[in-house]
Amino acid sequence: MTSTPETDAHSSSAGDDPPTSAVCELSMTDLSPEKLFQAIHDVPPSKADEKFPRIDVVGADGQDHALMRLDHPVRIQLEGRLGDYAFAFNSQADIRMTGNVRHGVGEGMISGAIRIRGNAGVGAGAAMTGGTLAIYGSAGDRCGAAMRGGGIFVRGSVGDHTGVGALGGMIVIGGNAGEHLGDAMNNVTVFIRGKAKSLAPGVTEAPLRKREQVRLGLLLINASIRGEAKDFRRIVPEAMLNAEESQRGELNPKWR
Repeated sequence: MTSTPETDAHSSSAGDDPPTSAVCELSMTDLSPEKLFQAIHDVPPSKADEKFPRIDVVGADGQDHALMRLDHPVRIQLEGRLGDYAFAFNSQADIRMTGNVRHGVGEGMISGAIRIRGNAGVGAGAAMTGGTLAIYGSAGDRCGAAMRGGGIFVRGSVGDHTGVGALGGMIVIGGNAGEHLGDAMNNVTVFIRGKAKSLAPGVTEAPLRKREQVRLGLLLINASIRGEAKDFRRIVPEAMLNAEESQRGELNPKWR
């Protein structure tokens, strides 16, 4: 493990999290998964709340189950490619990866942030309960399946059954979606800029009111994704829309 001082000046775009302090380097090829996990958790957290110790992880070459169950306030940066279930059950860690990941990235995520500058496979963010998962490429089928909270941002397109069985949280899609968008989802909002091949039964397009535009705009900034909130459409469960209109005392006139 090597350590060098650095100011992390390259991370200056809008929506970036607090700057890091010192930098250390760990190798996925030199350390076993258990020793790598322990070495990351041995890095002492910063005494300043606004800073994260930075760890550069090298040697990413398609490994499965990489960096699972992290629970430590550090920023991890790596380049390469990873296999299935990368960063699953992440908590606290701010992870920034350049490269593609396979299936199950961020599954069961609890908190923190994962930013993938590449494409993701099936089940990105499945069963996550909190945190932010941002994918700057495209994602496969069942993105956000069974999620309970948090936010998923995909700059590109997603596959079929996005949000299937989701019970909470938000999914933002910058491109298009496949078939059965929102299948059996409940209390979840999907914002989509492109088109969906089909919406699942029980979900509908809802008006994008001013408050949703403001909310989405802030979320896009937080995920470091450029775009105008007004360009997105809002997809919600029909029951959720009916409850909103009931609370506002709105009536839908039946025109003859």
